[in-house]
Amino acid sequence: MRVIVLGAGLLGVTSAYYLQQLGHEVTVIDRQATPAAETSFANGGQISVSHAEPWANPGAPLKVLQWLGKEDAPLLFRIRADMRQWLWGLQFLRECTPARTRHNIEQIVRLGTYSRDTLQQLRRDTGLAYDQRTQGILHFYTTQKEFDAALAPAEQMRALGCDRRVISADEAVKLEPALAHIRPQLAGATYTAEDESGDANRFARELVKLAETAGVRFLMSHTVTALREAGGAIDHVEATDSEGRFQRIRGDAFVLAMGSLSPLYAAPLGIRLPIYPAKGYSVTMPVKDASRAHQVSLTDDEFKLVFSRYTSASGDRLRIAGTAELNGYDRDLNRVRCEAIVRRVEQLFPGAGEASEAQFWTGLRPATPSNVPLIGATRLPNLFLNTGHGTLGWTHACGSGKSIARIVSGLKPEVDFAFTGLRAAAQSPAVKTVSTPV
Repeated sequence: MRVIVLGAGLLGVTSAYYLQQLGHEVTVIDRQATPAAETSFANGGQISVSHAEPWANPGAPLKVLQWLGKEDAPLLFRIRADMRQWLWGLQFLRECTPARTRHNIEQIVRLGTYSRDTLQQLRRDTGLAYDQRTQGILHFYTTQKEFDAALAPAEQMRALGCDRRVISADEAVKLEPALAHIRPQLAGATYTAEDESGDANRFARELVKLAETAGVRFLMSHTVTALREAGGAIDHVEATDSEGRFQRIRGDAFVLAMGSLSPLYAAPLGIRLPIYPAKGYSVTMPVKDASRAHQVSLTDDEFKLVFSRYTSASGDRLRIAGTAELNGYDRDLNRVRCEAIVRRVEQLFPGAGEASEAQFWTGLRPATPSNVPLIGATRLPNLFLNTGHGTLGWTHACGSGKSIARIVSGLKPEVDFAFTGLRAAAQSPAVKTVSTPV
């Protein structure tokens, strides 16, 4: 089949790669000049199955209320006259029950574990290099309350096959000596040895090279203006190139992987996607003192920050990313939030990074209220979704890409996950053998 993938971020690129592997003729369309230039450009870098507790959990409503109006809050709802934001917020509250949280953790862990395994297999098969580190991920806690709240989710993750081990503060410092500076503040930690980190943008660019060599066509600097329906299916995509020339691009199947823009393109087709942009921030700075900088990828759950380290020919860098601001499609850098991240880094690892050379970035994460992404079929038999991954696009990229490729091909996904719309899709000619996992 001719498959058109809309979006050349991590999810679009992995979808295209695995679709080509299954024998399809694939074209990818993206408005940017280079792949992974938006949300996938400077994310936190973690392949973090252990980061499976959704934002929507029993403790979230009180925290959100406490953080309202605080410019440096880890999760900031900036209230707007925006019905989509209000509806998303109500759905978010419904996902905060203990039962829903347990269900969502289960989905996120299953997909995450499968995706991590898929990435590792891809690396073995192709030799891809992207500043990866396979030293695990350490979640650390500087308050007893936060540490205690992490114990039950960690236990559930272990039961699901994610070996997120609870360890003492001393064990955490032994694993990551850079934490010695804050040893008196550490209440405890968890450690997942199989988790990884790496430069997501570099990964995407390297995978594009492999995909192009295999025959995937990339139409970069092409802005999609509409998806056109005819006869109950998508007939073509309308787009303009960098010089404003209009094009109609036809295919047999279409994969919507446009991140936070996905609901804007789906809505005219009568498809309502519960996705809202959550603006995340990152700081990248050169390593100043290697002895003070972390080696293991870290997660500071209290401040909603993740820490990675990239060592390559271009230099030794620290990447710190996180927080979330729900403020529509605003992309402006908020200096208060940027400086709050740098301040936290200096508190934890004083002198580790060259703060005076810090580079700030922001991107819009496509967040669902549950943090469970939308992967699968729609009511239109040839339109498929691979979007809504929130903070876990890098963690879930390979597993999601391989799964949607199988769904488009009429094959059953290899992971037990709550894929979207598969019962309806099973009745269409394009997808013949899929079923909805429990």
